[in-house]
This record gives sequence, C-alpha cells and structure tokens, in this order.
Amino acid sequence: MEFISICFLSHMFLLFFSIIFFFLGLNFLMSDYSLFFEWEVFSLNSTMILMVLIFDWISLMFLSFVLFISSLVIYYSKDYMSGDFFINRFIMLVLLFVFSMMMLILSPNMISILLGWDGLGLVSYCLVIYYQNVKSYNAGMLTALSNRLGDVAFLMSIAWMMNYGSWNFMFYLEFMKMDYVMKIICLMMVFAAMTKSAQIPFSSWLPAAMAAPTPVSALVHSSTLVTAGVYLLIRFNLLLNESLVVNFLLLIACLTMFMAGMGANFEFDLKKIIALSTLSQLGLMMGILSLGFYKLAFFHLLTHALFKALLFMCAGAIIHNMKNSQDIRDMGYFSVYMPFTISCMNIANLALCGFPFLAGFYSKDLILEMVLISYVNLFIFILFFFSTGLTVSYSFRLFYYLFMMNMNQSSMNMINDSSNIMSKSMFFLLLFAIFGGSMLNWLIFPFSFMISLTLFFKMMTLLICVLGGIIGVLCSKLVFFSYNKSLSFYLFSFFSCSMWFMPLISTMGVVFYPLNYGFKMFKFIDSGWAEFFGSQQIFQYFVKMSSFLQMVQFNNLKIHLSLFCFWVMILFFFMNFL
Repeated sequence: MEFISICFLSHMFLLFFSIIFFFLGLNFLMSDYSLFFEWEVFSLNSTMILMVLIFDWISLMFLSFVLFISSLVIYYSKDYMSGDFFINRFIMLVLLFVFSMMMLILSPNMISILLGWDGLGLVSYCLVIYYQNVKSYNAGMLTALSNRLGDVAFLMSIAWMMNYGSWNFMFYLEFMKMDYVMKIICLMMVFAAMTKSAQIPFSSWLPAAMAAPTPVSALVHSSTLVTAGVYLLIRFNLLLNESLVVNFLLLIACLTMFMAGMGANFEFDLKKIIALSTLSQLGLMMGILSLGFYKLAFFHLLTHALFKALLFMCAGAIIHNMKNSQDIRDMGYFSVYMPFTISCMNIANLALCGFPFLAGFYSKDLILEMVLISYVNLFIFILFFFSTGLTVSYSFRLFYYLFMMNMNQSSMNMINDSSNIMSKSMFFLLLFAIFGGSMLNWLIFPFSFMISLTLFFKMMTLLICVLGGIIGVLCSKLVFFSYNKSLSFYLFSFFSCSMWFMPLISTMGVVFYPLNYGFKMFKFIDSGWAEFFGSQQIFQYFVKMSSFLQMVQFNNLKIHLSLFCFWVMILFFFMNFL
C-alpha cells in the first residue's frame, strides 16, 4: 500500500509540474522572454555563493517533456516492478535521476551544471547495477568510467572559464565566439557531449546500459541521460560555427548513425535494437547540430523522446509477458496475443521511421531537407541518407519478427494485454507520438519555411524510407531463414553486430587494462618495495625516535648521565692519585 501511494504521489506531482512548465514555456516562447533567477545561498566576507537558474522556452519545454515522461514511467513501474521487494528505493532513485536532469536543464552556470551532470552519471550507475548480477556490474562499470572521461573534460573547461572571472557561460558566449584562445572550451564541451551522448568511440556503454530495468531504459534513452550531451551543445550553439571541431563532430555523428544502423540490423536482443536506434537518432541530432540548426536538433530531441519512451514501454510489456526473454527469435504473432501493445509499438516504430504525419516525420523530414540544401560533401550526404534507410530497415525487420513470425517459445502461454496500468501509460504516450510532432512544429516554428528542392530531392527521403523497409523485410524473410546465407557473411555480420568491436576495445581499454595496471602498481609500489623502503622505514625510524624521546621525558637519561658523571669523576680521582 505504501508503494502504491509513493508511485501515485510521484506520478501526480511530476505530471502537475509538467503541465505548468509546458504552458509557462509556451508563454515564454510566444513573448520571446527569458528569466534569470539568482539565489544567494550564503555570503562569507566578500565571497558570495550564488545559485543561478535560467527559465526560457528551451529549458521549460524540455523540462516539461522530461517530467511528463518521468511521471508515466513511474506510473508504468507500479505494475512492471510490483514484484520487487525494494521498490521504494527504485522510485527514489528515479526521482533523484529526474532531479539531476532538472539541475542540468535549468543551470546556466558551469558548476551547477556539473552537479546535474555528475548526478546523472552516479544515479545511472546505481540504476544499471540495480539487478545486482555480474552482467549488470560490468555494464555499470563501463557506463560510469566512459562517462568519467567526459567529466574530466567538463572540469578542464570549468578551470579554463576562470579566465572570465565567472562560470555563467551564457553571458560570455558572444565573446567566446570571437576569442580564438577560448575555443578550447568549445573543444572540451564537444568531447564531454560525445561521451554522454555515446558518440564513436564511446558508443559501447549505451547498449550495455540495457542491463537496467526497462522503465529506467525508457527514461534514460528518451529524455534524460543520453540527451544531456545534445542539450549541452544546444546551449553552446553559438560556439559551433565553421571550425575544425564542428567538422570533426559532423563526421563522428554520421559514422555513429551508420554504425548503429548496421548493428541494429544484425541484433537479436529486443532492448538492444531499440538502444541502437537511440544511438542512431543521437547521431542525427549531433549531425544537424554541427551544421548549425540547433532549433531543429531541439525539435527532434523532443519528438524522439515521445516515441522512444513508448517503444521501450511496449518492449517492457512484451518482455514481461515473455517470461523475461528478450530474444526476438522467440517472439512472433503478437498481433493476436497483444493487439494493443503491438499497435502502440508499430505506431512508435513508424514514427521512428518518419512515416508521414506522425511525430518523427516533422522533425526528420525537415532535418534531411536541410541537409540537402547545406554545404556538405558527398560522403556525409551518403551517410545521412543511407543511415536513414537503415533505420527503416531495422524497424521493419522488428515488425517482421513480432508480427509475422510464429511464436517459438511455448505453445501454451498466457500472453495478453492484461495490465491496465501499462496500457494507460502507453496510451497517453501514443497520443503524443501521433500528434506531438505537428503540435511542436506549429509552436517552435510559427512561420512556415519553404525549402525549394527539385522533385527528385523532395521525394528522396520518402524513397529511401520505402526502400529501407522493403530491404529490411526481404533480408529477414529470405536471407536469414529460407536460405540461411548469413553464415556466408559471418565476419561481416560479426563485425556489424559487435558495433565495430567497440565494446571489446572499451572494455579492455577503459575498464580491464587500467584497473589491472592499477592493481599491479598497488601491489608492487604501494604494498611492495616502495612501501618497505619508504613509508615503513620512516615509520620504524619514528618509532625509535619516539621511544628515545619518551625515555628522555621520563628522566631516565638524567639518571644515566648522573651515574656516568659519577664514575668518570671517580676514575679521574684515582688517575690523579696514582
């Protein structure tokens, strides 16, 4: 009963503030208004500790979406995590996670952003290792250590900001843009965003974080942890002008899109397929952000959060019914068993593909059309559109496995849409996955922009999507089952499925070898010869000195000196006498 009350109260509290922040952000957007809130925490002599918050349409809109998805995830967890004994702790961790994201969103100050940034990393580690098995521990360690690399860059940029005398970076962005020496801050921010948003070569932690409970995955991969890097670069968008750093970021983002799309087409774990689709969309956001269209990146960030949270919720309901099996080869024929859940998942999949008039269409189509009229070379152009085709390919491959395949797990099963709580959560997100894109399009871009393209270029996005869907179904139906040709391309399949060997490199390079080297250094230096000749020798010397001083303090030395002087005098007397 206590758990139900905590879930319900948290859900209603977050939902209430989500609605307030949404209408407040709408008001700020229409009036082009920003508000800085400065709170003096305490003052000591001439030193003041200030807490600064920024309220503008970007922070309020994003905060509204984060709170809305968090409220539905907590409500969803009421049923999904009902068998967990420590459910209250789980809800508290999720609320702490949301609070860290709020700190990150509302802070224009580097120090308070770091509090939210590190809070996300710490709480995400606690949530990834929640099930407390070896796989979860390894995934949590990889997640934490990969994100620490970006935290180091963040700390270095904080130190570099000392040149301005303040950490409120939003006041200095115009000056930083002209100051070539301060481009180091831009470089550090790009590096930090690459680690947090899992761009190449830091991509391996994102699928590994699927060891967390599914409600956490729905929250992490839609609007919180992985989007923190994109949001940070949206705030630093004035620094992202024509430079070598931005061109490098564009290349990395396109390669991340391509790598994630290829990997998802060879993956059989349901949650990892959705995680790789998140990675692909993060690459798309980073790519359009590096081209200078930060509003488009923010637009896609919001729409992506809606249908990606819905995808994870549907996947959680399926895994719940499949007795915790995540292998899509065991699944099939869900259109009969779970019609509502699979309908929601299908709509979310189509929104991810950019199906016309769903949420993802408005942002994705606009992004690809802006790429067409931007100054990009042929390589980047091909990566953008080919990766879009791969997105549709793995989405339709998933559709084939869940809809058309036969159930391979058990003939006698109880798979159904019995959970009303899960269905309600999915229904509310379903409405936003359908209508959210058009609504945000009218709000963020109140004036219609005409993008003039030839008929072939205008139809190219739709053509790529159709071709990708056909290839996805044909590959699933013909190649991998009827003729079993995948073994002929085993090395290519293994290379693509293993994310270009990044998990192996990251595990060895970030976790295993550094920790193993640290253990050896501890063994040979801290507990070895350096300890024996260094601190232990000093310790023994201090012990002897202290015992000698103790002897002096207890006057033993005075007695010995008196006796010595007495015998010397007697000896001197006898020598004179003789």
